[in-house]
Amino acid sequence: MNDIFGHLATGFSVALTPLNLLIAAIGSFIGTIVGVLPGLGPINGVAILMPLAFAMQLPPESSLILLAAVYIGCEYGGRISSILINVPGEASAIMTALDGYPMARQGKAGVALSISAWSSFVGSAVATVGIAIAAPLLARWALAFGPAEYFALMVFAFCCLAGLMGEQPVKALLAAAVGLALSTVGIDENSGIYRYTFDSLHLSDGIQFVVVVIGLFSVSEMLLLLEQSVTGSAAVKPTGRTLFNMREVAMTWWGTVRGSLIGFVVGVLPGAGATVASAMAYSTEKRLVEQSDPEGAHFGKGDIRGLASPEAANNASATGSFVPMLTLGVPGSGTTAVMMGVLALYNITPGPALFEQRPEIVWGLIASLFIGNVMLLAMNIPMVGVFARMLSVPTWALVPFIVTVSAIGVYSVHATTFDLVMMVALGVVGYLLRKMSVPMAPLILGLVLGNMMEQNLRRALSITNGDTAILWESPVSIGLWLCAAAVLVVPVTMRMLARRRAGASGPAASA
Repeated sequence: MNDIFGHLATGFSVALTPLNLLIAAIGSFIGTIVGVLPGLGPINGVAILMPLAFAMQLPPESSLILLAAVYIGCEYGGRISSILINVPGEASAIMTALDGYPMARQGKAGVALSISAWSSFVGSAVATVGIAIAAPLLARWALAFGPAEYFALMVFAFCCLAGLMGEQPVKALLAAAVGLALSTVGIDENSGIYRYTFDSLHLSDGIQFVVVVIGLFSVSEMLLLLEQSVTGSAAVKPTGRTLFNMREVAMTWWGTVRGSLIGFVVGVLPGAGATVASAMAYSTEKRLVEQSDPEGAHFGKGDIRGLASPEAANNASATGSFVPMLTLGVPGSGTTAVMMGVLALYNITPGPALFEQRPEIVWGLIASLFIGNVMLLAMNIPMVGVFARMLSVPTWALVPFIVTVSAIGVYSVHATTFDLVMMVALGVVGYLLRKMSVPMAPLILGLVLGNMMEQNLRRALSITNGDTAILWESPVSIGLWLCAAAVLVVPVTMRMLARRRAGASGPAASA
């Protein structure tokens, strides 16, 4: 422990220099703005700034501090558009929209924005402490995950969708199946065969995530807003408080802590990502709350606990993804893969030796995560009132603005009008699905996780020449399969037992 404090002292001596403090503040602000804009996300934000950081001839630790601040700033900013206009800036913010947007429609936009900023702060802080204390140990644990273990993890994540199914499991399963089907469009990475492209070159790379999310969420939401404005039901309640109170902090505290721990553990796994973490945190919190407080749970309708937990997991996972990058030289996410390119520009190889050879880089980065997290909280809380006033903009002005921003985000991916047409088509489909009460979250998760699930299954089977026993040979795989089965079986069993008890008590009471 004394060694950790000594290393942190070295890190803060690096991070607290005037240059690095300024860089952290600039990166945090840019990251927040990039996170708000749908379609950009942290990967694009970091990729855009990477050549700039190198061209400015910054020291390697300063370049990493800048890009890390942009990364965690994007995770903060992604919640803003999710809450205010139901447009997730990236996949990991989908869970935030489930309860954040209903809160905004109820006049609680300020509370939703402020409590999500607080939860993001707690999640990042917990993960940063975890990096400082347990990075080497967790990195060795992450090595136990091979393709079979990752496939089991993806199955477990899909089983957690049971927590999102609510009253209509068939519709949720249908949505997840549609998402899985969309993930198969494009060139098969293993065989090079075109799948479901209908001889269109525009579909050879698959259907882009940005196009699907903006179409299903943004365009369909705009169509709903226009419909409601015609029928006279689009009125949004005036925004009240702009800050959370201590009762709301107490209500969400344990959910925030649970989400932080789930997010950090998932973030340590290379490639798992914040999307899996936020989905697992949301479904876990929903299940626990509904068991302990069935009358007071309103998940999907504006429950503040359903907002805090996935937002904490989202940020904890993003911060935790630095662990495999620093300790193993393996990118924990797409964004940290880009950041490894920065180290390559400086001829620095990440891995265990980096802690001994260049401690100022490693511990300066860890210390800057603490500092950047505090800066982001200080930036975001005062801006809550400004962001919340967006909802007071009339529908006739808000809809064109959102559609324009969404179209720019989609067009920037491939600079083709085909994506714009696909966005509109998916928006109409999303509008019809929402009119039929089909949930969108399982569909998006199916799209995001489907490709990872398929690739890991193929890698696992290729190792054993098709022997499926590899999928449940290791203790980690067995544990994940048991957890997946428990997630599916336990709630059904408990409901059946509750019905039997109710049926048994009925005749007894009448007698």
